[in-house]
Amino acid sequence: MKTLTVFTPTYNRAHTLPRTYESLLRQTCKDFEWLVIDDGSTDGTAGLVRGWIEENRIPIRYIYKENGGLYTGYNKAYEVIETELNVCIDSDDFMPDNAVELITGYWKEHGSDEYAGITGLDFTLDGKPIGGYFPGDLKVCHMMDLYIKKIHFGDTKQVMRTALMKEVSPMEGFPGEKNFNPFYMLALADDRQPSLILNENLCFVEYQTGGDSMSAGIFRQYLNSPRSFAKLRLMEMGLRRNTLRNLIRLNIHYNSSCIISKDRDWLKKSPKKFLTVMTRPLGWMLYKYIVYKSKKQHR
Repeated sequence: MKTLTVFTPTYNRAHTLPRTYESLLRQTCKDFEWLVIDDGSTDGTAGLVRGWIEENRIPIRYIYKENGGLYTGYNKAYEVIETELNVCIDSDDFMPDNAVELITGYWKEHGSDEYAGITGLDFTLDGKPIGGYFPGDLKVCHMMDLYIKKIHFGDTKQVMRTALMKEVSPMEGFPGEKNFNPFYMLALADDRQPSLILNENLCFVEYQTGGDSMSAGIFRQYLNSPRSFAKLRLMEMGLRRNTLRNLIRLNIHYNSSCIISKDRDWLKKSPKKFLTVMTRPLGWMLYKYIVYKSKKQHR
């Protein structure tokens, strides 16, 4: 049994997947397998990956499913992964040559069931840590604290303990809404246990600008999946690690999503009813802004 599963949810990324594959071939430690979750690609991804499987240079599992959005790929991954650890490497990203060695070595030395996993760094293609390095004395931390307490100001790479992720998955989405952020499950796991901090590059990131990327067209995603975003905000409101400032932000976003979805039970569902009522006008303002920005993106 390998220690780590590198899983890659993908949709029509046959043009970027080879870079991910080649980075895995170069790994200095082979204590991993690659799991590719194909979310209904129509661009030849299946033939590409099956060709790599036939090469038999690294262990690869390929699963094809009907298109359902990124979060359904995460659901399927957590359903089938059997290794102790897992990490998501997107289909347009790739790992530095020593990433698996860093992850497995650090976990074998310091890891245990007391931790959710390992938090490492994402790097830009020009070799810079996104948001900078972690403080040198930081050894253990909750992912949410990095953001809420302004310890770190960029994306990070989460290596998760599989047994814990199986406890917080799957995400239950809504019919017709594909833009449900898998951060939902990561945040639930992080609320239970902190992660070890590894101040090393675990992933090179290239942000895509196409409409199928999670970061592109965010305002359109707010409009297309309002119930999913409202559910995400409700979950975040209930996390133990929070601040008043963050709760205000969450309630503003929750209100805007409920306005978009025309949810009449918006107040009844909220665990922070006073803040929800107080931020309702700001939620209306955000809703108007989302509509404006979405129209502008489509011009």
